[in-house]
Amino acid sequence: MTYIIAEPCIDVKDRACVDECPVDCIYEGARMLYIQPDECVDCGACEPVCPVSAIFYEDDTPAEWKQYIAVNAEFFGDAITGWGSPGGAAQVGATDKDHPVVTGFQAAE
Repeated sequence: MTYIIAEPCIDVKDRACVDECPVDCIYEGARMLYIQPDECVDCGACEPVCPVSAIFYEDDTPAEWKQYIAVNAEFFGDAITGWGSPGGAAQVGATDKDHPVVTGFQAAE
């Protein structure tokens, strides 16, 4: 199990979670942040500092955002960034890419 970042992070990217993460496993996409599931150590340091309550333990993810479990994992695959498990967000920096679910997201008016 791991922590994930869900829809409330889209177009917010506060980065308080990045500052709290002791293993540097939170990566920056164009519109939101993503947790690399193989690098997350399940410490939970990121969850309480998120100002929009977008971070959840995988098993506790609300039903309407369950798809973000796969979104976080797939972001690192060959079809999107090809990063795999780079061993720290600081090493790769931000990208202008996002998962297709995030790219296609439109906020309710």
